[in-house]
Amino acid sequence: MANSSWRDSYKGMSADNLKGLCLALSSSFFIGSSFIVKKKGLKKAAASGVRAGSGGYSYLYEPLWWVGMIAMIVGEIANFAAYAFAPAILVTPLGALSIIISAALAHVILQERLHLFGVLGCVLCVVGSTTIVLHAPQEREIESVTEVWDLAMDPAFILYAVLVLIAVFILIFYFIPHYGQTHIMVYIGVCSLIGSLSVMSVKALGIALKLTISGMNQLFYPQTWVFTLVVIVCVLTQMNYLNKALDTFNTAVVSPIYYVMFTSLTILASIIMFKDWDRQSPTQVVTEICGFVTILSGTFLLHKTKDMADGGHASLPIRLPKNSEDAGVAIPLRRQSSARST
Repeated sequence: MANSSWRDSYKGMSADNLKGLCLALSSSFFIGSSFIVKKKGLKKAAASGVRAGSGGYSYLYEPLWWVGMIAMIVGEIANFAAYAFAPAILVTPLGALSIIISAALAHVILQERLHLFGVLGCVLCVVGSTTIVLHAPQEREIESVTEVWDLAMDPAFILYAVLVLIAVFILIFYFIPHYGQTHIMVYIGVCSLIGSLSVMSVKALGIALKLTISGMNQLFYPQTWVFTLVVIVCVLTQMNYLNKALDTFNTAVVSPIYYVMFTSLTILASIIMFKDWDRQSPTQVVTEICGFVTILSGTFLLHKTKDMADGGHASLPIRLPKNSEDAGVAIPLRRQSSARST
């Protein structure tokens, strides 16, 4: 029965969904590797210039950082193409694979230890991703970029976009100056919120290019260029704040938290804009939710095991004040009640 169910799910996957799946998997390999290469480049750049986490841009002169950046661009191009063929609810969760690659390479190359529970977290990510792949909705049939524009102009999505922009401005102008160096959620919050809008625009632009290549020119529609402008602005914003997060905090912590927030907000945006769940049965929706919760459990394990010290106690990396912060020093803060009595 299980084998029959798996075959039925596989046969039910459209050719477009299958193309999107393959592109999303290849994207994860490139993006997962790019995190590590960029981190190495940021470390080298920090040794001879102002750290990115402190507002510096010396990493732009570091070849290793550009190698990582090129790998990320290749991965993002593959991801871009994947959104043109498959719904966001299928493509976005497959980013869990990039977390596994990033965590494994960080363990080997950066000596950022991956514990046994971290391995279990990787397994959960794979199981959850597989569940979502086998029950993902079919891609919506769209014949013009104007159809996507109409979806973007829906009052529900307009409200979502306005709330996202308000939250981003509050984070950038208030929280980042005060808490950016000590609270990982600030930088990642900006990346994730902006990312949910960029994915919707990427999907719209991908659909426009796919239709154009197939013979239905969409380049003369002004909506195509509006989506292009939104993609450029959003991607540049994400890149800037992701670099700050990577330079300030542990890579194996940044990757899973960014994935969880980005994926959750992107799926929410897709459900609001493209109404993915309207084309599915309640059983499929519940199964996808279970798969996503499984992925979240895996990323949570990956995150928490990075807080484990060698003795098994939880620790929290914090920045030393002023004179030591410039040197990028971090100390572990033990969560032990006995320490409070001293």
